Amino acid sequence: MRIAILDDYQNVAGDFADWSRLPATETLTIFTDHLADEEALAARLAPFEILCVMRERTPLPARLIQRLPQLKLIVTTGMRNASIDIQAAQDQGVLVCGTASPGHATAELTFGLILSLARGIPQEFQSVRQNGWQTAVGRELKGATLGIIGLGRLGAAVAHYATAFGMKVIAWSQNLTAERTAEVGVELVGKERLLAQSDFVTIHLRLSDRTRGLMGPEEFARMKTDAYLVNTSRGPIIDRVALSNALARGTIAGAAIDVYDQEPLPKDHPFRGLPGLIATPHIGYVTRETYEVFYRETLEAVLAFLKGAPIRVIEP
Repeated sequence: MRIAILDDYQNVAGDFADWSRLPATETLTIFTDHLADEEALAARLAPFEILCVMRERTPLPARLIQRLPQLKLIVTTGMRNASIDIQAAQDQGVLVCGTASPGHATAELTFGLILSLARGIPQEFQSVRQNGWQTAVGRELKGATLGIIGLGRLGAAVAHYATAFGMKVIAWSQNLTAERTAEVGVELVGKERLLAQSDFVTIHLRLSDRTRGLMGPEEFARMKTDAYLVNTSRGPIIDRVALSNALARGTIAGAAIDVYDQEPLPKDHPFRGLPGLIATPHIGYVTRETYEVFYRETLEAVLAFLKGAPIRVIEP
């Protein structure tokens, strides 16, 4: 069979799994670039029976899957991938399998972004690089209030980091319960109170119809003018225009974003030059330790499929 690994941006897929374990009859192709054009992508992927995808880097909607008649298996890193139409794959007889996803790397990046916003680390770094010196006055995290929207596995990890720094932590989401906040050791509040009281707001929700556009003009208007927003979850949870306006008008002090409506971010995207914004290229899960899990278990899933005993099958 012909096997393709997509979007290996750093050209490291071969380093994190022993692909020599594939039978000699199988052909492996690794693509390090990203194709956004669906026509070009369909032409590239048409010969392959197996596609190995990294998170949501290359969406596989129904219309694309239907143009890949040779396709028999999709392996995604993680056990959830909203950019793959699982039902369409099943309807076409294509199996979808996944891998484990450690997750804590994204929580670590979140707190790194919080620190970067609080102390203006990117700006001060650039000042030194440009032969300057101190340019602004930072703020401390101890005693500041962190508002967490979404208290699942990642939100809880961020809460624990914040507690270690002496922050007050409050949390909200549509289905969050007092039992869950008590378990994590944070305070349950309403959405309006969280936005009004937090010095830092961080988002840890899955993208859904309920969460799309959750942070819009009204939400930014409720935040403190010296507050910061962090999003390492999914780009469309934040109204892009509302965020741009809030930063341009000084409605909030700044933001740090690791996820976007369109990825990779277009060269002319306004976020690349927006004042007060720290923009990172969706690196929440991009660590050696996480890649080791992702690529090793991707290979395991491919080998299991070739043996007729698929593992970690994802159902619609």
